[in-house]
Amino acid sequence: MKIIFKIIFLLLVTLSFSNAELLSPNNNISPKEVVKIQLSGLQQNDLNYKDSGIEQTWQFAHPNNKRVTGPLSNFKMMIKSDSYGMMINHLSHTITEVGSSDKWAQFEVIILDKDKIYHKFNWQVEKYTLDGSLKDCWLTTMVSSPIPLGSSI
Repeated sequence: MKIIFKIIFLLLVTLSFSNAELLSPNNNISPKEVVKIQLSGLQQNDLNYKDSGIEQTWQFAHPNNKRVTGPLSNFKMMIKSDSYGMMINHLSHTITEVGSSDKWAQFEVIILDKDKIYHKFNWQVEKYTLDGSLKDCWLTTMVSSPIPLGSSI
């Protein structure tokens, strides 16, 4: 039953991206799925329209994170900078949980960029606890600077 739910969820994610609709946080999306949604968006950044993947990533950013990065226009510039630009249109990624509780989860993310260079990130999500539409949703609170791991060749 759990496998069927995951397949249906992934199908919905795919359909949502193909219909140019951004997914919004809800309390049924697990911490790892939040990271998957964000990475899949960045992997196909311009699939639906210019920077739709960055905007998808922004949808799952914690409000505190949004305050630090500034408005969406600043976030786009940050993601496209040398610091995080390797995430845009990357070839593949892996997500490994390294720790969690009922309020936070941390993942090691390894990305293979367009130039076939691996980069490692620490990615943290937290459950939003304040009242409102985001209550009990998992949202990204931190993504580390990349650690280059070398070429795949």
